[in-house]
Amino acid sequence: MQETIKTKLKEAMLAKNEVAVLTLRNILSSFTNELISKGKKPTDVLTDDECLTVIARLAKQRRDSIEQFNNGGRGDLAQNEMTELAVINEFLPAQMSEADIKEFLQNYISTNTIDPDKKGQALGGIMKELKGRADGNLVKKLFEEIL
Repeated sequence: MQETIKTKLKEAMLAKNEVAVLTLRNILSSFTNELISKGKKPTDVLTDDECLTVIARLAKQRRDSIEQFNNGGRGDLAQNEMTELAVINEFLPAQMSEADIKEFLQNYISTNTIDPDKKGQALGGIMKELKGRADGNLVKKLFEEIL
């Protein structure tokens, strides 16, 4: 995954795509930060799962920023974040649709007994299964609707 991003960075530099260059550099910088936080050398390589975790975190940050900028009436800044998010989303697995999430939740609830007092634990298990494939806020909202 890291090599793919480095290749995309070179392509973006040749194409003179400034937003993509900045975003891809940010991703690579976040990879280095992740390595250091895990006590590894900056020259080490993250596994693809670790890379996806970092990229998902960056995407969530962009979505949060977009929401904040829109609430604050700063559409110009929100547009910049949307452009960066589009570049980041290229590296994330395809997200499940709302209908797919509902179907998954209904199957999960029908096959597992869920104690109303332990909904949080059940939701945690669901999120582990859907890791990287679905937006956590949407899953939580649909889970509460179904229960």
